[in-house]
Amino acid sequence: MPTRKTDDMPAKNAVEGGVLYVVGTPIGNLSDLSPRAVDTLGAVDFIAAEDTRVALGLLNHFGIKKPLVSYFEHNKRERGEQILRRLLAGESAAIVTDAGMPAISDPGEDLVALCHAHGVPVRAVPGPSAVVTALALSGLPSGRFTFEGFLSTAKKSRREHLDALRGERRTMIFYEAPHKLPQTLRDLAETFGPAREVALVREITKLHEESRRTTLGEATAYYEENAPRGEFVLVVSGAPENASPAATLEDAVALAKAKMDSGASASDAAKAAAEETGQKKREIYSLLFINKK
Repeated sequence: MPTRKTDDMPAKNAVEGGVLYVVGTPIGNLSDLSPRAVDTLGAVDFIAAEDTRVALGLLNHFGIKKPLVSYFEHNKRERGEQILRRLLAGESAAIVTDAGMPAISDPGEDLVALCHAHGVPVRAVPGPSAVVTALALSGLPSGRFTFEGFLSTAKKSRREHLDALRGERRTMIFYEAPHKLPQTLRDLAETFGPAREVALVREITKLHEESRRTTLGEATAYYEENAPRGEFVLVVSGAPENASPAATLEDAVALAKAKMDSGASASDAAKAAAEETGQKKREIYSLLFINKK
């Protein structure tokens, strides 16, 4: 772990004017807020927050009273310019998200980029991160990994995203909300195969924290019968080094045709080909149907 000399350390409570502080906040347990984060939040001129109600609860817990500015996905352009002007005028600010490190799958990345573009210094006050915490809890290879955030709800973008990961050998990390989890698991199993290992980590640092290590197929079946609760981080193992190249849709159609030649119905052939290749059954079946006309 990198270290710094003691005489390089900033003085306690010291904040600089015209600086944006990126402050990590707890992902569940308020006791995880660092003493330096408490000092920084208490010393800056104002705090930009994804949800001011959540931030206010955190500040009240530590007895901090500071002006709050709402900064989230739908006002980040206009509000970012306002925050930038205040920083350029010499004020100091902290940015916080609802949980974890700002700018990680979070609109804070835009504000940080804006500050860099205008020469405003950005300092980090590190804190918990659901990404690396879930990876540590998963027991899956951590030497190389890729953070994929939330999958798009738009079918085309979602499919393109997953298709691009078919041959990914690094451990993959996704975020998912409970009401979307069953469909996401189905999509992951279809893309990577039901036997691919996955760790489902939820409610990190909270009372009902759980790490469930299983396969995508088993996870899909489990959460079709049991309603998911809490926010999830999905840690999916990468493709094995000896994995064969990902099958294309054309490969899947050819496989389905071979099964039909052996006596299978178009529906059964498309289903079997989908399970073996990871392609979508309906797309395979559609091409079989077109070719039969």
